[in-house]
Amino acid sequence: MKTVLVAAVALIDPDGRVLLAQRPEGKSMAGLWEFPGGKVEHGETPEAALIRELHEELGIDTWTSCLAPLTFASHSYDDFHLLMPVYACRKWQGIVQPQEGQKLAWVRSNDLRSYDMPPADIPLIPALQMWL
Repeated sequence: MKTVLVAAVALIDPDGRVLLAQRPEGKSMAGLWEFPGGKVEHGETPEAALIRELHEELGIDTWTSCLAPLTFASHSYDDFHLLMPVYACRKWQGIVQPQEGQKLAWVRSNDLRSYDMPPADIPLIPALQMWL
């Protein structure tokens, strides 16, 4: 089974809310809510992938020094195994705006379970709640 490396980030605003993005129609698991991020390209670090993805998907810029390792997910789907380091980020430049038509929601940590998430993301909630 192929292993896919994906990096994700919990963007945390000054009110302690976390950003979730809804997977758009046409993608696998469309309609589910997830932490922003994306695939780590060949030769790219997870941090570099997040910096790139945040710029492409949300129109914001951040730096490696602002990405704090938080936890990771390791989950087997039907056709691949997902390995996903997850970072926390409280500092970025710009205003978070969807660049790819996706819906966004700033969510309090206690409300995260009320959003339908991919199976790999659900076990991340307690780790995030302890960190906040």
